[in-house]
Amino acid sequence: MTAMSAPAVPAGDRRGRAQLAIMLLGLLLAAVMAAALAIGPFGLPVGRALAILGDWIAGRPAADVTERIVLIDIRLPRMLLGGLVGAALAIAGAMLQGLFRNPLADPGLVGVSSGAALGAVLVIVTGGALLGPLAASVSIGALPVAAFLGGFATTLVLYAIATRRGRTSVATMLLAGIALGAFAGAVTSFLVYRANDAQLRELTFWTMGSLAGSTWLKLAIAAPPILGVLALTPFIARGLDALVLGESEARHLGIDVERLKSVIVFAVAVVVGVSVAFTGVIGFVGIVVPHLLRLAIGPEHRTLLPASALLGAGLLIGADIVCRMVVAPAELPIGIVTAIIGAPFFVSILLRRRGIVDL
Repeated sequence: MTAMSAPAVPAGDRRGRAQLAIMLLGLLLAAVMAAALAIGPFGLPVGRALAILGDWIAGRPAADVTERIVLIDIRLPRMLLGGLVGAALAIAGAMLQGLFRNPLADPGLVGVSSGAALGAVLVIVTGGALLGPLAASVSIGALPVAAFLGGFATTLVLYAIATRRGRTSVATMLLAGIALGAFAGAVTSFLVYRANDAQLRELTFWTMGSLAGSTWLKLAIAAPPILGVLALTPFIARGLDALVLGESEARHLGIDVERLKSVIVFAVAVVVGVSVAFTGVIGFVGIVVPHLLRLAIGPEHRTLLPASALLGAGLLIGADIVCRMVVAPAELPIGIVTAIIGAPFFVSILLRRRGIVDL
């Protein structure tokens, strides 16, 4: 008698589980957002924070001006920017993993974040010399553009190195990413060495990432490109599912592979560049979030991408709460918290899947 094989899980059951997970992640994100508004050195009960927020939305005058300033001018833009950046990094990781067909792909690990940071640092250090009297007025707009160009160039170079005859080598991708990240880091270090004291204080922000400088203006600049990429994800989900099977198979399914790859490279460069420009380099979100969700709800990108956005946003907002409270009234860089979470997780992936990086 042959052993009976385990019954396959119907596709409908998996999709139902994924939809339930997305709803739960939405509720979790709402809870973390409420906590982010209430928790801090200047404590506010959640109910009081939500009441102040409601009065502000309705245009009613503030009963306590200090509470309103803390909530509306400091915590709210910080929380919203953190959510957007967390969603952006998670989406970027999911798209890169689909493009390279490997769970080890991540904007930070393959050098994209380092390239974006190099572009931003270049503007900080040389912007005054290049832009002259216009530097102060355009620098906040030049930062995301420069970071985007740096991330875009790095992604293009990485893909060109790692892909040969339509096939992408994972080992080459990782090694090339390390080399590109090291090169970008070396140039960044040279620029830091040439920076003056005022620039050094600003550049310290880039080394470990932070949401401390969040403002409504920065949020207004960062939101459109990130939301635009998030809105794009439903239209590329089917192509990513096909690409996982291989480029030849995707072409047989009617996918314009070269166009899809170009869209993914451009989208990743946009969201990583904007994120780095306003929050510095924050690592491991792009590898932890998509991999966890693949284990929980499966690899279908139609549900994986929105779920990644929700979990990425919640993770970064939650990490920011930890940063504000661990060493209060001082503040811990958020990159430290995400690295503490992500580094052991990355090692666990390597231990479970050693074969994918064999040369």
